Amino acid sequence: MAKKRSGGGLTGTQQAAKFLGVSVLAGAVLAGIALPAAGALGLAAKGTVEGFDEIPSNLKTPPLSQRTTILDSEGGLIATVYSRDRKVVPIDKISPYMQKAIVAIEDGRFYEHGAIDLKGVLRAINRNAQSGGVAQGASTLTQQYVKNVFVEEAGDDPEKVAQATQQTIGRKVRELKFAIQVEEELGKKKILENYLNITFFGQQAYGIEAASQRYFSKPAADLDLGEAAMMAGLVQSPSRYDPINDIQEATKRRNTVLQRMADVKDISQAEADAAKAKPIKLKVKTPRNGCITAVDGAGFFCDYVRKTILNDPVFGKTSEERQKLWNLGGLTIRTTLDPRAQAAANEAAIAKINKDDPVAASVVQVQPKTGRILSMGQSRPYGLDQKQHQTTLNLAVGSKMGGTTYGFQVGSTFKPITAAAALEKGISPATSFNDPAQINIGENEYTRCDGKPSGYANWEVNNETKSEKGVYDMTSALGKSINTYFARLEQMAGLCETLTMAKNVGYERELGKPIKQSPSATLGSIESTPLDMASVYATFANRGIYCTPVAIESIKAANGDKLNVPQTKCTRAMSDRTADTVNQMLKGVVEDGTGTRAGLSDRDNAGKTGTTNDRKDAWFVGYTPNLSTAVWVGDDVGEKKSMYDITIGGEYYEKVCGGCLPGPIWKIAMTGALDAGQTPGFVPVSVPRAEKPKDPEKEGDEGPNKPRKPRDGKPGDTKPTDPIGGITLPPDLIGGADGRGNNRGGNR
Repeated sequence: MAKKRSGGGLTGTQQAAKFLGVSVLAGAVLAGIALPAAGALGLAAKGTVEGFDEIPSNLKTPPLSQRTTILDSEGGLIATVYSRDRKVVPIDKISPYMQKAIVAIEDGRFYEHGAIDLKGVLRAINRNAQSGGVAQGASTLTQQYVKNVFVEEAGDDPEKVAQATQQTIGRKVRELKFAIQVEEELGKKKILENYLNITFFGQQAYGIEAASQRYFSKPAADLDLGEAAMMAGLVQSPSRYDPINDIQEATKRRNTVLQRMADVKDISQAEADAAKAKPIKLKVKTPRNGCITAVDGAGFFCDYVRKTILNDPVFGKTSEERQKLWNLGGLTIRTTLDPRAQAAANEAAIAKINKDDPVAASVVQVQPKTGRILSMGQSRPYGLDQKQHQTTLNLAVGSKMGGTTYGFQVGSTFKPITAAAALEKGISPATSFNDPAQINIGENEYTRCDGKPSGYANWEVNNETKSEKGVYDMTSALGKSINTYFARLEQMAGLCETLTMAKNVGYERELGKPIKQSPSATLGSIESTPLDMASVYATFANRGIYCTPVAIESIKAANGDKLNVPQTKCTRAMSDRTADTVNQMLKGVVEDGTGTRAGLSDRDNAGKTGTTNDRKDAWFVGYTPNLSTAVWVGDDVGEKKSMYDITIGGEYYEKVCGGCLPGPIWKIAMTGALDAGQTPGFVPVSVPRAEKPKDPEKEGDEGPNKPRKPRDGKPGDTKPTDPIGGITLPPDLIGGADGRGNNRGGNR
């Protein structure tokens, strides 16, 4: 760094004059070079000089906006994002040809003058007076650097950018004052380095490194003479001399720079002539910016990472602070995404559903003991082209994180939560009810957390088919997904206790809206998201300990500092005995219940099917001890189509069920993500059973979510008439979880 000069007690104006080697009056004149007429110059400059000392002398140089790199858990590139494509490099990583070329064409006397070039100023004043306007500005490279600092600080605010670039005496004076400071504190070499890193070179490239990669696909250190001259020529007008759009203009400008380099003796005339004779050979590298360019189908996960930084207070107390951090960039973000799991989720999402189908699938995977989000896959690709059936709507999360408003109704995948609440209250798994296929319960028999009854109407609860009647205990009721059983079990466990358990395992609604305290919660009338459901079931896999989901492992700033990142928070939601018992009961779902098509044969696994109102949503959520996966299928656009008499992925379904479509998708995702050599098991426990539980009458079926044997060449069975997977909602809930319309659940 150059030795700092001392002002020796002089005023700012006198320092300026002394530093520039001119009188105070001349210093004033310098500030007025933008005026068209010499007559007005002196008067305007007088006022400017009087205010010179009042201008702050400390130029606050903002950090330069740079690229942010998002990596997977193994260090592989997911995406590069930026508001300005820039990579800051030191001067020794910039070709000497480039250093000489930019000085020659922009400020040939850069190493000879101070903050401004007096000869250049006088020449500009003369030209401006002759033209009656502003023909020349006489800005030195140092002054240009200061102006670029103002522009960088303005960011993308058009008003601030206009103020930073307007041709006024006031801006020129500020520019001069700060240029003096910069010359004193940084010295020529550092100024040149900063200038080459901050300057715009066109084609979205800021700084010489990004520009060199953009036009020639090489580091700035490797630019040859002709390439450097072309790049230096861009600075004056990046659009006019853009070689991609107009190679002839770019060539003329390059040759001008080469001749200027020869004139100032940076190169010989022979070298200049030889370089002029060569055509410009571009090797253009198209910039890849944003999550839309994410590799391996990780666009939705990439966008979730972005939303995390923009929303989590750990990255700034205010939204403005967080947005500034993201726009500034220069971050290296190591995420939790597992390449193998992501590939498996992508494969599973499109294995049975086409991107142009009337419904879509979401697949999300979570690691139970850590809360790490391992994958996010969807059947519709991430992107903006609707004609190609692309979307940026992340079906795995709520609106705050880029998804639907509240998520989707979860159907019978809520039932294990009720079971856990009952077990925690001391209710035995052997508890049985001898029910018909339909029962009526008064809502006043369910108590809210404030001690009041949840309602006063009768609640009519129906099972999927009339054959589903008889004696069920907790295990068989989970296996066959018996609605009447769980309506009664919730009554025993307590509505408040059930919803408290739901909250403890991470079942919460977006936008701060509380869970509605309605008995129908046990049958899944209240929305949640695939990510939250994967985390809920990860709690069972983790023996009762819930861990909040996280997507970021570490972040390193441009200067190498490590930033704080959100950490998973693990809390006990239920006893390990309760979780172990639920695990054993949910094993039955995949072994001989509604989820047999999802079962994995090589390891312990458990899960639950779920469907909602008129088959508008279908789910399978399941897990092993080391991986939890949620699969949702439904209408992601329009008015929430019912999935009856529908063709999906080229296959006809008379009715979609959790076990017949989401279940097989889940199996593909789990099989691809899990390591065949790692097969941990659940902790075995003895689950009490009712003495003589009776299975329901069977009609070629094993439960409400498994399709009937084909009739007339079509899978599935008759269309049920009940509103939500075998239930009828009480009057205050007609219309879905929030009482605002019968098909409300799952809408955006």
